Amino acid sequence: MWPKNEHTKNLLARRKEGDQTAWNVLLQRHRSSVQRLVHMRLDHRIRQRVGVSDVVQDVMIEANRRIDRYLQNPGIDFHLWLRQIAKDRIIDAYRRHRATAKRSVDREHRLAQKGGVDNSTINLASQLRDDDLTPAAKATRREMANRMENALLELDEIDREIIIMRHYEQLSNDEVSKALKLKPAAASMRYLRALRKLKNQLLPRQDNSQPNL
Repeated sequence: MWPKNEHTKNLLARRKEGDQTAWNVLLQRHRSSVQRLVHMRLDHRIRQRVGVSDVVQDVMIEANRRIDRYLQNPGIDFHLWLRQIAKDRIIDAYRRHRATAKRSVDREHRLAQKGGVDNSTINLASQLRDDDLTPAAKATRREMANRMENALLELDEIDREIIIMRHYEQLSNDEVSKALKLKPAAASMRYLRALRKLKNQLLPRQDNSQPNL
């Protein structure tokens, strides 16, 4: 999902030397990745009031404002730094529009608060839906999406975030560990444990009320 790191390091070094063209190239290389992240994390009802492109532009403006401070002490990889700015801007979008869209957004916002202040769970589940499917197939896919949403919401915040980061943002275990400030081994164990929990949540529930025949 994110551009290769070696070219990024070269462009950052040039920006540190004052090369504004290199900085513009770097932002442009990351724009589509930021856009995909915002589209995935921002609830569709919020997107009716604030465009994804507007949030992306806010991310780029904020990155431009902070870049000198980042270059003085780049504690994490550039794309993880940019990713965090994007998540902050998504949170701002919820806060700005919650009052005017309270009735239509309140449930999603509460779920987002439970799952780390964004609405990834609902949006990720909705990706299972396909407008080209037959009505019967749509119903099956919709049931799968609902089950996935409920299963993800049963996970704790970090486990849910790790699943989202690994499977939907396509971040590596090393990147996840840096973003969540975990040791790589701990992030790997949390990921495997989260997968097991998710699998158990998705398994059909057995009805123990029926007598064995």
